[in-house]
Amino acid sequence: MKVVILAGGFGTRLAEYTDLIPKPMVQIGGEPIISHIMKIYSKFGYKDFCIALGYKSEVIKRYFLDYQTINSDFTVNLSTNSVEFHNKNVNDWKISLIETGKNSMTGGRLKKLKNFIGNNPFMMTYGDGVANVNIKKLVEFHKKKGKVATMTAVKPRSRYGMLDLQSNLVKNFEEKPVIGQGWINGGFFVFNPDIFNYLKDENSILEKEPLERLSREGQLAAFKHEGFWQCMDSKKDKDYLEKSFEKSQTPPWLI
Repeated sequence: MKVVILAGGFGTRLAEYTDLIPKPMVQIGGEPIISHIMKIYSKFGYKDFCIALGYKSEVIKRYFLDYQTINSDFTVNLSTNSVEFHNKNVNDWKISLIETGKNSMTGGRLKKLKNFIGNNPFMMTYGDGVANVNIKKLVEFHKKKGKVATMTAVKPRSRYGMLDLQSNLVKNFEEKPVIGQGWINGGFFVFNPDIFNYLKDENSILEKEPLERLSREGQLAAFKHEGFWQCMDSKKDKDYLEKSFEKSQTPPWLI
């Protein structure tokens, strides 16, 4: 099953970094977040990726063309123009890098990948969010429900600390807790090929009319995930991911 990653947006809310590079290339722990996302899927055996490119696509292309060089130690013999890699990267990923337009919307980018995806079910997520979603259980859930689409539903952290007040005293304080109410779109979709019938053109916004229509028709299932999930919409989000990465040898999205 192919995995689509949307990696073409402008990332304007993270302009500190995205003036120079696309958001999926912003690093967490010295590695682009898109690579972290791919490791989530790879952990469950899904290694055939289709990346929808747009804004500053050349940066992502260059990274994957030079992936082995970037992630390995090597010796260059200038007299023979040969390279000896000492710790060859073991990722056996297949990666298709597809231009989907600088100004295309999310649904439009997906529609432009139809010929690369074929007529089989596939997965899709955004290039700026990580989670310890059990991908195997997600796929099984999608097959069991038999709907056109399955969305992973998550409960986000609050952007603010939560206070438990009694009179004028703080009885409990929790910094940025997970919000107890309200599920949101967490990405990590599974789609049947019928999804393409819901996408009109490059201006189609997946999260608007297509998903709203699927919902009305009873064709959008929700896979509830209560574990770790975090998108990277701002510098605060990036800093939180960095701290999460540094806390343990295995980042929480790969546990």
